[in-house]
Amino acid sequence: MMLKEALSAADCVALQLENDVERYAELGRKLRTTTFNTALTVARGSSDHAANYCAYLIMARMGRIVASLPMSLVTLYKSPLVTRDTLTIAISQSGQSPDVVEPIRYFRDGGATTIALVNDIDSPLANAAEWAMPLRAGKEQSVAATKSFITSLVAGARLVAQWQNDPELSEGLAALPEALRRATEVDWSPALEVLTPARNIMVVGRGISFPIALESALKFKETSALQAEAFSGAEIKHGPMALIEDGYPLLIFATRGPTQAGLIALAAEMRTRGARVLLAAPADVAERDLTLPTAATPDLDPIVAVQAFYVMAANLSKARGMDPDRPRHLSKVTKTN
Repeated sequence: MMLKEALSAADCVALQLENDVERYAELGRKLRTTTFNTALTVARGSSDHAANYCAYLIMARMGRIVASLPMSLVTLYKSPLVTRDTLTIAISQSGQSPDVVEPIRYFRDGGATTIALVNDIDSPLANAAEWAMPLRAGKEQSVAATKSFITSLVAGARLVAQWQNDPELSEGLAALPEALRRATEVDWSPALEVLTPARNIMVVGRGISFPIALESALKFKETSALQAEAFSGAEIKHGPMALIEDGYPLLIFATRGPTQAGLIALAAEMRTRGARVLLAAPADVAERDLTLPTAATPDLDPIVAVQAFYVMAANLSKARGMDPDRPRHLSKVTKTN
């Protein structure tokens, strides 16, 4: 089921892009004519990683500082947060969890601009937000989110493209379905040899690729019971380096952009320290161990990169004797306060 749903992501993205065109354009006009002193994201799990990606795009392209809201400030501490002139973006597959719904309702009641990128458009979260934008991933049966994560990334990029009114990013989004289909055909089988017997792994990214490192580490834990930690390439030498020993596996996402050279250099250094490096990089990087597919523009590369990862992750789970559709102790919808 996980593999089947991951492979369907291209069709889900095509469906999303075909719909709500004027609604996104209207939202873009609203954002361009509204002053924001604060921008926040509200999400958990894979959705929080998608929110991290959306935040990177907003900060890099729109110059607005974006923070991830600790939801307990609203749900448990009842803190008197200032809500005026605030943009609040929630991302969720189910739209059911109280700790995502309640902050959006709180900020909307306080006059903030609230947006929900949500798969279930009839959910409490969709009803709580001023702007509810459907992911159009369809019903997701597998506990491990795949197609809903990819459509969340696309919705976040779509929001930014309309806010910025950037034709290049919009054209890149239009080309994503075909790029995602190509991404499913990339051969990441060399990773299985390294990771099938592994007990732990570090997943490394930086900048626009760091949210994909976070998501990959979560999927390793969810579907393969593999202890995985995600680190920024800028942080790994500040302490995590002490864990490196002969044969220690590292998966490094070196997507295109200003962080790529540093990540390639990090991979080379880690090899000298005995690490078993899996450098995922585009085809023009000779040192790569795994080929990263690319999109029409580097800012969209993480979306096709995670598509290639998902196919490998589903196969890895099976190779480790597990069922990726039924992770231990987990359920599809998690409700926290």
